[in-house]
Amino acid sequence: MARPLLKIQRYFRRKPVRFFSFILLYLTAGSLVFLHSGFVGDNSTGANGGRDPLVASEMGNRVASSDGRRVGMMGRVFKENRRPTPRRYGPPWMKGAAGKDSHDWRARGGDYTSSWNRALKGRNAKDLDDGRANYIGCYIDNTAKRALRGVSFFDYKKMTVFRCQDNCAERGYLYSGLEFGAECYCGHKIQAPNASESECNMECKGEKGNLCGGANRLSIYRLELSQESARRYGSAIFKGCFHRPDNVTLALPISAVIQNMSVEKCVDFCTEKELSLAVLAGDRCLCGFPTPHFSLHEMEDEEMCMHRCHGEEFESCGNDKYFVVYQTQVQDNRCMDRHFLPTRSKQLMALASFPGAGNTWARHLIELATGFYTGSYYFDGSLYNKGFKGERDHWRSGRNVCIKTHESGKKEIEAFDASIVMIRNPYKALMAEFNRKYGGHIGFASQAHWRGKEWPEFVKNYAPWWASHTLDWLRYGRNIHVVHFEELKRELFSKLKDMVLFLGLEVAEDRLLCVEGQKDGNFKRSGLRKLEYDPYTPEMRASIDELVMTVDAALKKRNMAGVPKEYRPTSR
Repeated sequence: MARPLLKIQRYFRRKPVRFFSFILLYLTAGSLVFLHSGFVGDNSTGANGGRDPLVASEMGNRVASSDGRRVGMMGRVFKENRRPTPRRYGPPWMKGAAGKDSHDWRARGGDYTSSWNRALKGRNAKDLDDGRANYIGCYIDNTAKRALRGVSFFDYKKMTVFRCQDNCAERGYLYSGLEFGAECYCGHKIQAPNASESECNMECKGEKGNLCGGANRLSIYRLELSQESARRYGSAIFKGCFHRPDNVTLALPISAVIQNMSVEKCVDFCTEKELSLAVLAGDRCLCGFPTPHFSLHEMEDEEMCMHRCHGEEFESCGNDKYFVVYQTQVQDNRCMDRHFLPTRSKQLMALASFPGAGNTWARHLIELATGFYTGSYYFDGSLYNKGFKGERDHWRSGRNVCIKTHESGKKEIEAFDASIVMIRNPYKALMAEFNRKYGGHIGFASQAHWRGKEWPEFVKNYAPWWASHTLDWLRYGRNIHVVHFEELKRELFSKLKDMVLFLGLEVAEDRLLCVEGQKDGNFKRSGLRKLEYDPYTPEMRASIDELVMTVDAALKKRNMAGVPKEYRPTSR
């Protein structure tokens, strides 16, 4: 080995120019490699943020080197906040040495791969009654006067019942209808009479076995879940029927009498005035923002507002006592300003949850409600680009109101002085995290992932972690405030108010009302993109139900309310 090195040394000593040329070429090549790795690092930070909870052993070395490159790039971009190697979250037993403090929950999980073959096959769309949509019937349609008068689209090769439902639901319509096997129509009302079921006899172009209307006949479905997420009229969101406020002028300062009143006219009027509420009261249109004078918290029966508009016979315009309310596309800016804490906090506040339990959504709510950024134990470039500016800070910086974390080890938990612990129904949380893992923050896993070996393996490893995560925070956490995802959705105003108070901040009611109007943010999946079958086998359910009861008992032992009823086996 010494002789070749000696020859190289003599060669460059005789020809110094060659030596310097070699060094120059070496540096040039290194610079090109650095620039290439930087661009690769930027492009690879997608919806998953470069984090993969389940890291296959054969991919370990490649992933580790890629992460190192990516971190180096981030360190140069954000010099003032250099971060250590990005942390990966996952079940403790899948982290090697990191899982020594955790219980061996893995033993609870069974091998579900063999039983997965018993998963249900797709059923006829008319037989489905899973909360997605209900089949209404066959209706007459014609080109001169459509039964459904919203948007429409055609696909003469791949049209399916569920594709039509998804497209209508994403636009906020209450009904979807299929015609000629390939045409999809959406609408808020059915404006045509029934036809015989035998007349809706054409198979869907992209789905044999399911019917998609007929010649001038619509197979119509009511999209039940659209009411949970948002009922819309075009771009405006229907908020409900409400009693007239005590002081109308103070609650809704802008008003006008509109001839041939319709929802569209009132919404357009309030949009022009740059106000977020369009309120119909007979022939009067009123505009404003949600305030304590008109909070939209006490909804009335819609029958009280069933007074037809003069300009559109199929619409309700309310009356002098009961108002019909829509939310326009005008953004309520009262809760949009956000910044870092004015002085660095000496206490570290965690926002802890199992992945898929709504942590990102909770961060969105907290930032709007408090006006302060939230941080993260990790770094996710896609979330930073979405507006979570605290994402780039080191989690100990003290500049953020709370820190997102999925960790569950004793050492990691005791690093925080207090914590809000988010808990979600494990059946929903597991599916949400599986979708995030394979489809991004608002995407969906493919059918191949659900039906393949990935899903059983995922449940086997992650279901026990759902329980151990909560148990560890209850055991090691110093000051715990438990929030159930489902209760936060149902009682947003009161639950979010409690969270803000727990963070030690003042509650601005106007700001909380503003949050209610913008609660979804950019991290909400379409409510209708559900599987056509139950992905959980009986063995999976038995194991998860046992974990639910374990968590329920642990919460009650800490003198807290147990898990909500919908988590428990007896409620299904």
